[in-house]
Amino acid sequence: MHVRTSLTTLSATAVLLASAATATATAATQPLSAPHITNHFQLAASQQPENITVDHTGAAYLTFSFARQIVRVTPGSRPHVLATLPAPAKANTPNLGKAFVGGIARADDGTLYVTYATGTADLTGVWVVRPGGRPHRIAALPADGLPNGLALDQHTNKLYVTDSVHGVIYRLPACGGKATVWAKGTQLEPTTFAGANGLKLHNGSVWATNLDRGTVLRIPVTAKGTAGKIEVRATGMPSIDDFAFTGHGDTLLAARDDNQVDLVRPDGTHTTVLTPADGLQTPTSIAVHGSKVYVPSAAYMTGKDPNLLIARLGR
Repeated sequence: MHVRTSLTTLSATAVLLASAATATATAATQPLSAPHITNHFQLAASQQPENITVDHTGAAYLTFSFARQIVRVTPGSRPHVLATLPAPAKANTPNLGKAFVGGIARADDGTLYVTYATGTADLTGVWVVRPGGRPHRIAALPADGLPNGLALDQHTNKLYVTDSVHGVIYRLPACGGKATVWAKGTQLEPTTFAGANGLKLHNGSVWATNLDRGTVLRIPVTAKGTAGKIEVRATGMPSIDDFAFTGHGDTLLAARDDNQVDLVRPDGTHTTVLTPADGLQTPTSIAVHGSKVYVPSAAYMTGKDPNLLIARLGR
């Protein structure tokens, strides 16, 4: 999540960053190739994709943040709305002001989990949509927070959630119940706008990004299921959002709201591999499915052409 306070106008910083990137942009850099936009969404209908997961067929499931929708998309098709979350009587979402659907995770049986922030106690939390069912909340989260990234551990039947305002990671049963703070610390906290943001489970650890600090973090899961020491694995990526691993190793691809996607290596070094020249319009998240990389753009900062881009991954 990287929606800043100026949602209707471009910030001067964003304009400068986007202009500079456009001026120097080249084609996709290895290991990515053949980037192309497969789906254009309607900004006027608030079809701004915030997060993504992909099923075994290659179909993408997206959250449309401000439309409060969960949709299914196949390349080249119109989005099929699976659910629309209820609108609050009066949204008071921290930092945003409006209701916000954030992270999404999908279980093998097709159950979808999402985070929802409204600034109200009756709706903020984790919601679930089972195949053919209606959305309902399975866990409440603090109304003065901003639940954002989401990851599902199907082995332990636990969900993990970042809170970008409180700068913590919650854990809760996937079947529903009370959420508890699983990890906290300075590395997860915001400095100006949003802290802990993107979230993934990988090789026995919880990985997260911090948008304000521009960092990638790794938190080992101990044998007891508790959080180990927070490790900073990469730095120097302002406005980093969500991410995805390219394979079994620790190399990952990260979306940044300054209109680029970075390849982050296990040693912490990183290289820009996608730019506005490839069609990025404030990229929000990444999904990797086989040899394909999916990159949704929400156009939060550019104000035009929210879309879904797919590129080829050569490991």
